Order: sequence, then C-alpha cells, then structure tokens
Amino acid sequence: MGLIVGVDEAGRGCIMGPMVIGFAAIEQSDEHTLRKIGVRDSKKLTALKREELFPQVQKLCKTKHAEISAHELTLLMDKYSLNEIEAIKIAELINGANYPKGTLIYIDSPDNIPTNFTKRIEKYLRTHYKIISQNKAEDLHLVVAAASIIAKVTRDEKIERIKKELGHDFNSGYTSDPQTIKFLQEHMNDAKVQKYLRHKWSTLENLKQKKLSDFGDGDEG
Repeated sequence: MGLIVGVDEAGRGCIMGPMVIGFAAIEQSDEHTLRKIGVRDSKKLTALKREELFPQVQKLCKTKHAEISAHELTLLMDKYSLNEIEAIKIAELINGANYPKGTLIYIDSPDNIPTNFTKRIEKYLRTHYKIISQNKAEDLHLVVAAASIIAKVTRDEKIERIKKELGHDFNSGYTSDPQTIKFLQEHMNDAKVQKYLRHKWSTLENLKQKKLSDFGDGDEG
C-alpha cells in the first residue's frame, strides 16, 4: 500500500475558457472512503452534487490543479499538439508535488494508445514514478474520478466568472453547445471576448469563414 494519485481534466474540448487539470492524492488503503461519499466520474454527476462533493474530496485527498487559459493554449498550439500540452502541464504538477517514492499515478489518457501518453509525460519528469495512463480512467479508479470533480468544479467556477465579466450566458463553452455557438456568431469579434477564445480551434475558423460568407453578393433585383 502507498500513495495513489488520480489525474483528469475538464474543458479539453471547449472553444472558450480554460482547460483545468485536477489532481487528487490519497493513501490506497483509504480510497474506499471516496466511494462512501458518492465519488464517481464528474460527467455522471449533477452540478449540485459535484459542488457538494468538492469540499469533501478536498478533505479526504490532497488536491491541486492547473489552469491553462485559452490565451495560453492558443500560444502553445503554435508549437505543440493539445495532447503534448496536457502532458507538459501534468508533468509540471507532478514535478512540483514531491510525491514519495513508490507513488502510483493514474491518468485519464487523451491518446487513443494510452502508453503513448505515459511516454509524453515521462519526457518532462524530474523524478521517476509509476504512471498508468488509461482511457476512461475516471470510470476505473475512484481517485481519478475525484480528480475529475476537482477539475470540473474549478473550471465551472471560472466559466461563471467569465460570463459575469462579459455580461452574457454562453452556457458551457463547448463546440457542441448550440448556445455557445450562437454567442460566438454574435460576439466573437468583441474585444473582451477575444482573450477567452481558443483561436487555433477549427470550429472558430469555420465560424469566421461563415461570417465572411454573410457578406457575399446577396440578392439582386
């Protein structure tokens, strides 16, 4: 038995706002306590339940997170893929944590071949840890589900602050969200909105092209 760490992200597929990576660390012998309070993948919980569990997870686990702003993502994507950016940020968090030797780290992998994601991370580590990257890891390990709650609630709070600043409710910020897309169609050129957009996203480029096409020849006669 020893310390186990779960790692998951929220907001990876968004066109607006930050991506947040959450960490949760707990003694393996205590992981069952997360089940007792109802921890599961954050996507399978209501917003109210996530907010209820957030402080409980913080009490049971040592938690931390990294927020990667839309502006930073735009800059980094000139050089790196999104998977590489996520690996770099995860490695930075691990390097700063000083986990004891023998710590086991479970990570939700965005790579279709999870071992490739492990290799990405290991390139940037100063200390060797046993890392197990898996697809849908939040369904396999309670400690990863706990990390998903940390990431999701932290990101949701940031999104709410952005909405208040902009004075508009764009809902989730995801490319699949009709309310987000409608907001962008109307406001993506607003100066205040620009810093919250992920400018390298193809969805945004498509929207820009669509907006330009609105200024075509029009109807004659």
